[in-house]
Amino acid sequence: MRPSSSPSEPPGLFDGVLAAGPVREVTGDLAWLRAMLDVEAALTRAGGAPPEVAEEVTAACRAERFDVAALGAAAAEAGNPVVPLVRALRAAVSPAAARHVHAGATSQDILDSAAMLVARDALGLILDDISAAAEAAAALAGAHRDTPVAARTLLQQALPTTFGLVAAGWLTALDGAADRLAAVRASGLAVQLGGAAGTLAAFDLPSIVDALAAELGLPAPALPWHTDRTRIADLAGALGTACGVIGKVAGDVVLYAQTEVGELAEGQPGGSSSLPHKHNPVAAISARACAAQAPGHTATLLGSMGHEHQRAAGAWHAEWAPLTGLLRATGSAARWLARCLAHVRVDAARMRANLDLTGGRLLAERVSAALAPKVGPTEAHDLVRAAVAGGRPLGEALAEHFAPAELAALLDPAGYLGAAPALTDRALKRHGERP
Repeated sequence: MRPSSSPSEPPGLFDGVLAAGPVREVTGDLAWLRAMLDVEAALTRAGGAPPEVAEEVTAACRAERFDVAALGAAAAEAGNPVVPLVRALRAAVSPAAARHVHAGATSQDILDSAAMLVARDALGLILDDISAAAEAAAALAGAHRDTPVAARTLLQQALPTTFGLVAAGWLTALDGAADRLAAVRASGLAVQLGGAAGTLAAFDLPSIVDALAAELGLPAPALPWHTDRTRIADLAGALGTACGVIGKVAGDVVLYAQTEVGELAEGQPGGSSSLPHKHNPVAAISARACAAQAPGHTATLLGSMGHEHQRAAGAWHAEWAPLTGLLRATGSAARWLARCLAHVRVDAARMRANLDLTGGRLLAERVSAALAPKVGPTEAHDLVRAAVAGGRPLGEALAEHFAPAELAALLDPAGYLGAAPALTDRALKRHGERP
């Protein structure tokens, strides 16, 4: 991440929950200001300014020298904050240096390139936390490879599975989301420089784009992308997908932690303002809350892709707030999920007790298959169905058809896990082979 010497922004009332972790710092107003100044300084250096001029402009490009609130207020006059920033920056340097500030660029060049720097910093933090969450999921998968738990479909118990396979499912989804984010960070973020109409008409150096890209450590695009917003769309899609994955995992934890289920619990404080007995899964709940903001931000970014001609009349402006919000929501959700999975407690005994609550009905598929050779498939189906409908334990209803030991084995959930342990091993192997 780019170093910062600027003061931190004070946290807001809801930031402890909805802007958790360091992502708030790298997506805030000061971060955007630093990024814009970094682009202006890099442009002066890349544009062939005399070394002493480039040094003077670079030294002036320090965020603490500028008033964010004043820049924001002045942005209303020009339609974006770059115009007042350039005016203030030129006033902060000598007249000789001022001629080289922002030379040949347009406001969108600066703000789009700044967006790429902000996104790069935020994505690094997001990837760190998603990786931490994935490692915690891998540890759970390995530790509970053979721990039986009820698989639930349509919120009803369906068949036995293992908690290891549940956690392995979380793991592969998190790895997939991380891979997509990493790909966007590595090659999807590009410098923006095209001048007023995307022709680079004001520049004498044809290699100015490559020089600016090198200064900022960003890829150089084939063309200016002022109205080609596929980069923003790809970024939004990857962030939205990551939030979808995080929301699913966190939602599972919330469901497993319900009092009536009690198969998981968070190992950190999560009390209530009025009920002393409650232990709420705060980290999972907060992860869901942050992730739930992503669809709206993503939809706005995708819906704003229709930029007119060579410069958009409003669609570009519509991107700024949702892009910031989406980066912050994803980073916060990832931070909360990493915390959740690192401290989650698994109650294997409760998992087994919940499996046994159904009186063997969870094994109806298995029992029907074993009974079919004895009485015929239709009769076996009807017998098991009648026992289930009547609320009788299968062990009692079918005792005359099986020896006690055989029936006990058929009704043992641990004996009907299918390939769950092997699938868990497969997921863990794939995870271990990732670069």
